[in-house]
Amino acid sequence: MSLESFAMPAFSLPVRVYWEDTDAGGVVYHARYVAFLERARSEWMRDQGYGQELLRHEHGLVFAVRAMEMDFLKPARLDDVLQVGVGLQECRRASAVFVQEVRCEGRLLLTATVRIAALDAGGFRPRAIPSPLLEALQAQQLPAT
Repeated sequence: MSLESFAMPAFSLPVRVYWEDTDAGGVVYHARYVAFLERARSEWMRDQGYGQELLRHEHGLVFAVRAMEMDFLKPARLDDVLQVGVGLQECRRASAVFVQEVRCEGRLLLTATVRIAALDAGGFRPRAIPSPLLEALQAQQLPAT
């Protein structure tokens, strides 16, 4: 489902583009967006009270990307300050779907849909999200429009 179907939430992570993120022409490498999106999802989880180390140590749970769809609309460049938005589209018993966007000065540069799987931290096998966490995440789902 596209971002147009959901109102993006207030959560957004600012990310500055550095030389290491760009090619010789100063344009952000396509693969760097994956890191920007990951960082924003991690900070979104931390903002919900569930940092990755807490999930791993206290719940024996890790999240891993299962699938990702990205639409590159416009390039980001060296020294740009990007806003990387995160919204939880859907949360099921053992998976979640996030919608994300990258903007620069209000211009939409990229949209992404990211499917996440819940895994046991020890064996990396699929597992259910613990009920209190599942309920907390489901309460953060974006309303469908």
